[in-house]
Amino acid sequence: MTAAKSGDKVRIHYTGTLSDGSTFDSSEGREPLEFTLGSGQVIPGFDTGVSGMTVGEKKTIEIPCEEAYGPVQDGARQDVPRAQIPAEIPLEVGIQLQMQSPEGQVIPVTVVEVTEEKVTLDANHALAGKDLTFALELVSIG
Repeated sequence: MTAAKSGDKVRIHYTGTLSDGSTFDSSEGREPLEFTLGSGQVIPGFDTGVSGMTVGEKKTIEIPCEEAYGPVQDGARQDVPRAQIPAEIPLEVGIQLQMQSPEGQVIPVTVVEVTEEKVTLDANHALAGKDLTFALELVSIG
C-alpha cells in the first residue's frame, strides 16, 4: 500500500470537533476535501496527520491550537468609534463583517461588542486558541 507523502494530491473525508465534542466542520454529504499534502493549503497539523495514511485508512488526530489556527491574538481586536461605521451596516454581536487593510487586503472580522460609543471588532480566526480533533478517512492519493 502506498502511503500519502508531501507533494501527493489527496482526497479525504473528515469531521472536525472541538474539545466539548461539538462539530465545527465536516465533509459529510459533500465531496471529499482535495489538497496537495505539504503545500500549506490546510492547517499544519492536518497536513501532518494525513501524511503516512494509506487509502481506506481511518484515524482520529488531535491538533493543538499552535498547529491549527494559532493562539488568540489580543492585537487582532480593535475598537472603532461607532460613528465611523455607516448606518446601513448591521451591528450585532456575532455578525461577520469585512474590513480593508491600508494595502487593500480584505480582512474578515467579527463584531464582539457594541456600545453607544464604540464597536469592538475581532480579526482572530473563529477557531483561534482552540485545540481541534479530526476523524479522517483517506479516500484517494493521486
